Amino acid sequence: MQPDDRLIVALDVPDALAGLKLTEALGDAVSFYKVGLGMLTGGGMALANELKQEHGKRIFLDLKLFDIGATIEAAVRGLAQFDIDFLTVHGDPHVVRAAKQGAAGSNLQILAVTILTSLDRSDLDDGLMQAGDVSELVVERAARAFSAGADGVIASPQEAAAIRALPNAAGRLIVTPGVRPAGAAPGDQKRIATPERAVLDGADHIVVGRPIHSAADPRAAARAVLDELPPRAS
Repeated sequence: MQPDDRLIVALDVPDALAGLKLTEALGDAVSFYKVGLGMLTGGGMALANELKQEHGKRIFLDLKLFDIGATIEAAVRGLAQFDIDFLTVHGDPHVVRAAKQGAAGSNLQILAVTILTSLDRSDLDDGLMQAGDVSELVVERAARAFSAGADGVIASPQEAAAIRALPNAAGRLIVTPGVRPAGAAPGDQKRIATPERAVLDGADHIVVGRPIHSAADPRAAARAVLDELPPRAS
């Protein structure tokens, strides 16, 4: 039986060696991994390539790129050569459009970041961001990202249902960090939900890091998360 790829495990560990050790511990329980910015200088790209090419895993490269259009297009074109499955960019329409141009001709799917799940209204105020309810801003940014061509969005599970209801969300992905198994500590996340709730509300994939990689038995922790997921729709 193939592992349930709705679970993406975040390899939020110091370097590629620690990441490889974790993936070995998880074995065939997990088929999809996120490699983030924190590991990029610790061999993250080499690990992503090894997991993809030698172990047949799916890879989500979470770099949250933001720059002028020409730079984004060039960066994404280069990254697309690594046969990555998902790549994050900031959800500003000019960034999404440039990223899609860079990914043209490849299977790379561009996911637009709406508002980080570690932020709340006070954080947005500190950054001089537009006033308004955070959830409403997330949904509006998702709608604009879809209109710009994004294959999907990153949003907290608390906004998944509203995003799924958007007219232009059909066929688009919703990937939700900020997911915590029942009873787990929230850590640095502020807008969270359980795996079951996230999927029932419209998430295609959930991203879980600390509750798995910090567990005494990561494989058992991953299986516990998978057990919380509702059955796939027939």
